[in-house]
Amino acid sequence: MTSPDADLLRRLIAERADAQHRFLAELVKVPSDNPPGDCAPHAARAADLLEGLGFQVERHTVPADRVKAAGMVSVTNLIVRHRFGDGPTLALNAHGDVVPPGEGWTRDPYGAEVADGRMYGRGVAVSKSDFATYAFALDALKRSGLPLKGTVELHFTYDEEIGGEVGPGWLLEQGLTRPDYAVSAGFSYAVVVAHNGCLHLEVEVIGKSAHAALPFTGIDALEAATHVLGALYAYRDTLQDKVSEVAGIGAPQLTVGLIAGGINTNVVPDRVTFRLDRRIVPGETPEGVEAQVRAVIAQAAAAFPKATVEVRRVLLARPLVPGDATLRLADIICRNAAAVVGEEVRPTGVPLYTDARLYAEAGVPVVLYGAGPRTIEEANGHRADENLKLDDLDKATLVIALAARELLA
Repeated sequence: MTSPDADLLRRLIAERADAQHRFLAELVKVPSDNPPGDCAPHAARAADLLEGLGFQVERHTVPADRVKAAGMVSVTNLIVRHRFGDGPTLALNAHGDVVPPGEGWTRDPYGAEVADGRMYGRGVAVSKSDFATYAFALDALKRSGLPLKGTVELHFTYDEEIGGEVGPGWLLEQGLTRPDYAVSAGFSYAVVVAHNGCLHLEVEVIGKSAHAALPFTGIDALEAATHVLGALYAYRDTLQDKVSEVAGIGAPQLTVGLIAGGINTNVVPDRVTFRLDRRIVPGETPEGVEAQVRAVIAQAAAAFPKATVEVRRVLLARPLVPGDATLRLADIICRNAAAVVGEEVRPTGVPLYTDARLYAEAGVPVVLYGAGPRTIEEANGHRADENLKLDDLDKATLVIALAARELLA
């Protein structure tokens, strides 16, 4: 990669690499665990840091009732806009909310410790790193003086871990942005163009309490729930042969992740509630999948007619499926990424789901690309000792700057 524009952007990014690493460290040091989802303090710190780079930052506070309904405490989404001239708008979106640290850390999850070229901390890879990637890519483009035509927007949002509805979803719904293209947080060695959708259902089984000495006088909600769970696990076994044709996606998955119920050891349980996660692969119809799962539950529940089984949808996220414009955007990023990292970078799919789908649902071509290794496992994403190679942050920043330069040329 020897073009004058590329050499200029490489030099400008390298000049501020240390500042970029400090910027990321400051973001890691401010907790933004979701749950509980009290993320406004992190947004305030991020806004201060962005203003320190010379950006004008819009703070968009989501109304308290919407935040509470989403199961969070506070959400302030940030938008930075820089207009270079007439042309398309490219949105760069990363999320600042993170899963709680959990157990097993050997380093402070909020310490942003650097060792052997890696920074450690919760969210350092997923996806506070891309606050830094995108901000410093835009900083380099601003300082470059290149004759670009269009606008770059930074969308820093705070609810990806619960689906994105009060993050990018809310910004798009309120008409606060209408980009022509979007890039969401990802990793450095692949460009993600497709991912799973997701269905979350809450199943509540209602029976009747009774003394354990006379259990036949009650209706055992746990017994009925166990039968329903058995049917769901049997249904899960049927999904393994339905492998998606999209590379990287795999087969649909089903997990029961939460369960609660009962009164005491010596009381027939009158209520059991559990939540399930059914991943929806590209090619499946989300409404069809929901009907299928509900039918499995209803058929199993029919064996316990005295119990009441109620099903409530918590989330229905559609799969991300690429169109022609998405594939053109992916090609631009893949070519520039290959030149920077020195190996082929391909478009692919991933089995998780992200808030990038909300841009797609609004008609915005979107791909996932940002700072990180080849897999989320390599970064310990959502696990103890989450980390990021700072060299990958530097590379991803250059890739984003080069791709934006090409898109807005």
